[in-house]
Amino acid sequence: MSKSSKSVSKKQSTPVWIYSLFTDFDTSLFISGKHFRLYEKLGAHLIEVDGTPGTFFAVWAPNAQQVGVTGNFNQWSKTAHPLYRRLDSSGIWEGFIPEIGKGEVYKYAIKGFDGIDIEKGDPFASRWEHPPRTASVVWDTDYSWKDKNWLSKRPKLNTLSQPVSVYELHLGSWQRDPSDPDRILTYKEIANTLVPYILEMGFTHVELMPIMEYPYFPSWGYQITGYFAASSRHGTPQELMYLIEQLHKSNIAVILDWVPSHFPGDAHGLYKFDGTHLYEHADMRKGFHPDWKSYIFNYDRNEIRSFLISNALFWMDKYHADGLRVDAVASMLYFDFSRKDGEAGTNEYGGSDNLGAIQFLKDMNEAVYGNYQGVLTIAEESSTFPGVTHPVSEGGLGFGLKWMMGWMNDTLKYFKNDPINRKYHHHQLTFSITYAFSEKFMMPFSHDEVVHGKSSMIYKMPGDEWQKFANLRTLYTYMFTQPGSKLLFMGNEIAQNGEWNFTKSLDWDLLQYDSHKGMQNTVKALNHLYRTEPALYANNYSYESFEWINADDAQQSVYVYIRKGLKAKDTLIVILNLTPVFRENYRVGLPFKAEWKEIFNSDAVELFGSGKVNDGTYLPEQVGCHFREYSINMDIPPLGAVVLKQAK
Repeated sequence: MSKSSKSVSKKQSTPVWIYSLFTDFDTSLFISGKHFRLYEKLGAHLIEVDGTPGTFFAVWAPNAQQVGVTGNFNQWSKTAHPLYRRLDSSGIWEGFIPEIGKGEVYKYAIKGFDGIDIEKGDPFASRWEHPPRTASVVWDTDYSWKDKNWLSKRPKLNTLSQPVSVYELHLGSWQRDPSDPDRILTYKEIANTLVPYILEMGFTHVELMPIMEYPYFPSWGYQITGYFAASSRHGTPQELMYLIEQLHKSNIAVILDWVPSHFPGDAHGLYKFDGTHLYEHADMRKGFHPDWKSYIFNYDRNEIRSFLISNALFWMDKYHADGLRVDAVASMLYFDFSRKDGEAGTNEYGGSDNLGAIQFLKDMNEAVYGNYQGVLTIAEESSTFPGVTHPVSEGGLGFGLKWMMGWMNDTLKYFKNDPINRKYHHHQLTFSITYAFSEKFMMPFSHDEVVHGKSSMIYKMPGDEWQKFANLRTLYTYMFTQPGSKLLFMGNEIAQNGEWNFTKSLDWDLLQYDSHKGMQNTVKALNHLYRTEPALYANNYSYESFEWINADDAQQSVYVYIRKGLKAKDTLIVILNLTPVFRENYRVGLPFKAEWKEIFNSDAVELFGSGKVNDGTYLPEQVGCHFREYSINMDIPPLGAVVLKQAK
């Protein structure tokens, strides 16, 4: 590599040196869709060339007529620092500018294919200005990580044979500065309170709603412009790394919400990046999302697959993320998603499947699992697309988990019913077992269920105050004792009264009331139960882990089922009573002859229950019940749930 021989008279006229981090092999991989470490090459990189410090810039703009770097250092001149176009077919413009250091703000000044001058942020920038400012910032991702112990244990801890209980949160509204409620906390400040809270509550994972840079705060992070940058609203990249490191030190895994499905049309972002539809599909029947008023990546383009897969690996490489929750997968799989007849494009065979997106998802999952041990990819996928969590080698998409949207919808519909009418909807709670093992499912009560007029979780429940809380305690017990991993959105664990409001902190003062404190204690107890009882996690994704004892008592709205571990001694019996009637002397058939005891009761006083718990043990009686030889007689609390285990 060589540098130009132009003389330098003052900083703003410092010439751009001809220099490259790319090899011919790099560009070959890039244009074939197989370069998954593009962040090491494209973007702004602080380096030294021939002993001179500065920044190497590289950007993909194949249809641009001219590309330069503009910023404070050259009074935002569009022509002072032109980049050089590589003499190959990559479409990459690059160059090294001496004396440009960390913290310098910049954009790319692009004369587009259409001849129009535009300024774009750097798609690979590792930092951006604090919104509403829109420039990129020269920065690095250097950090002295101290989570080696976690990474060595991760393949054993962050796996589907272990408990997966996820706490989903929005960093801008989980907690704010008590002395200034309008001030959003920094990553470091959040770490100080979040880590001990997750430990106290017993969650195994946190899922951060998108923390990649985004311009519009009410989008909650789902309209991203800076895919390789931690949002500057909360501090520097290194401060986010600190937050993740602190979670890891407490053996808490970190899942990042990731949005490879669409991006906004902001002038400084990816849309019409070089004057053409570069990142998005040119056919707006395929390239524009009518629901979110945003643009859809052109997954048919090799370079786009390189960009997105590089981004997935970037967060695991540079930020030590333990997983990605992939947003809106169904919208990626189908051209006709949320479109009326005649408004959607088709694939080359005339079908609605987005074949490029399907191939991208397969490639992404293979790259993630092939490069990192002990990680998870999770699909938010609401359709019946087959094999979402099946291996790519078997024709699947290769995800680790899939959100169980059907279960969530059926469950909430059931619980919204007045208990007197639940007998008419009894099998809304039994139906999910018919497909529960067709995929590896996560059971979500996410942010989407407590916004846009859907009401908070507690106010979805019918009845007076006591009944609402009893219903919700039983709902959570049902969730934690069904097959699959778990997800609760922040505030659900304290029975937040109002819908989620992203502009303010959660209502933590509710915990002064016994009812809300009891709900928090319930979730804490359920996490403990889930993590300590192998029957609830060890064989979670196999039909062998579940068996009905009584699925048909619609008249009394009672459900009885078995959860099985790998050993008989781990077996649990779960009984749900979904009416406010106290069921005395209810006979329950046993999976085998043994003495049983109650290990959890949602009606316990410390959970804000009425205290109708069962002390002592139950001896098996040779009385046939539920087609079983042995049974026990027990009391079931009103709107309550009981979990039994063999007595030692």
